[in-house]
Amino acid sequence: MAVELRCGLKYGTLLSIVAVLFAVWLRSPRSVLDERLDTVLSSLLRAEQKVGMNNIARPRVAIGFGGCVDIIVDAVTLLKKIGLQPADQPLHHDYIENEEQLAQSFSYFFAPGAASERFVMNDTLFSQLVEASRELPGNRWSVGGNAPVMAGRMVTEGCDVLLGGSFSTDFNDVLSQHITVAGKTVEEPDIHLILEYPTGATWGQYTSRRANRYIVHSDDHNPYLDSMEEFEKRLQSFNPDLLVVGGLQMMDNFPFKRGEREALLSHLTRIISSASTQTSVHFEMASFVDEDLMLDLLKFVLPHADSLGMNEQELPNLLGLFRGSNLTVLSDPNPRVATVLDQMRELYRLVNQRHKETRTGRPLTRLHVHTLAFQAMIVTRSSKWKNTMSAVAKASLTANRHVCGSTDIDTSKARLIMDESFSVSRMEGSQRIPLQESRPVSCWTEEDYEVCVAPVLVCTEVYQTAGGGDNISAAGLVLQI
Repeated sequence: MAVELRCGLKYGTLLSIVAVLFAVWLRSPRSVLDERLDTVLSSLLRAEQKVGMNNIARPRVAIGFGGCVDIIVDAVTLLKKIGLQPADQPLHHDYIENEEQLAQSFSYFFAPGAASERFVMNDTLFSQLVEASRELPGNRWSVGGNAPVMAGRMVTEGCDVLLGGSFSTDFNDVLSQHITVAGKTVEEPDIHLILEYPTGATWGQYTSRRANRYIVHSDDHNPYLDSMEEFEKRLQSFNPDLLVVGGLQMMDNFPFKRGEREALLSHLTRIISSASTQTSVHFEMASFVDEDLMLDLLKFVLPHADSLGMNEQELPNLLGLFRGSNLTVLSDPNPRVATVLDQMRELYRLVNQRHKETRTGRPLTRLHVHTLAFQAMIVTRSSKWKNTMSAVAKASLTANRHVCGSTDIDTSKARLIMDESFSVSRMEGSQRIPLQESRPVSCWTEEDYEVCVAPVLVCTEVYQTAGGGDNISAAGLVLQI
């Protein structure tokens, strides 16, 4: 009897241990991962909320230029509807003239999952795409264009905005009362087609490595920056804390008459350079492939900006131009932190070196790069930009909010793809910084600037990628002016 009791106790103890181990096994790795994401989220939220805007006068932000109506559709569904076959050979084109070039260009960016925007010179082809998009079930319409999208985010975050753009009456009616429009009224707004695709989407032999979008347009108004004069008239009395310039990619490969583009950019230079020293100036980069336009931007726009914003494709593109090499049309869509930081340091140095040599414009004191996996920012320590750590956290959270289409972040629809630790440089022996869930934003000082990096809770149920960069950049700026 005693032997039976001892065996029973041993057997019972064994069962208890097995039950505990089984419970631990059931809890891993999903529940542990959920807890980790929850900790990262709560920590980012604390960092974002560390700087409030209560009891503070609403910041005043002037944003130009342009605006359009976005029609957002599923890319593969649209291409199948118009009968477009996948290209045998992906190929980059500066602009689109026919269906073959559209297929080649889309294939080129679709497989790596890189964002792109192209001007369609063929009016018949563009009209065909628009009509097919209108007929697709599930298509969505929204206010589009860099300036209006950034304006919308700025207003959401508590700013008053002067918006430079030419819009239709219907367009004006949907804008916030905190947005004052400076520009002409047009009968028909320009239309941009946003061809969205998720991670793993397939088109023929091609499979997308990440969610992104391919944008096509055939603008009549935006390339001419035709709201500039009205914007200029109102700018001085508006007295902005921040002046934002964006939307200049509408000029990319547009068939201007000789000297027309240079005249427009020269006018823009006068507007920017006339801004008070108390007004910060931010230039938002975009997808540029016209090297002559990029060289004009280096001459007319960049020297007068305190701050630059861009993504992982636009950073090496701009850096290549400073190095005297060709534009980089397609870069790694998922770069390592060390690679991006090295590129940012070099761009920061080259821009400021040119400023010292030419003695024109303003020094670059802020550089923000947004990628799928992380946000990175360089800010000069003696500059007027403030709250860098909170700004990077807010940019990170905004990335998820916009792409998931919700102000509330659901960690069951998110994942971290940033490495567990990262090197601060690709140089041998560089420091490695671990990703700490309770303090996910890493900041440190180098030379005359501070560097901050924050992971992004990458949305796994994508609602919309278009406008992501504009929302992220605008949100990051709000806490720093």
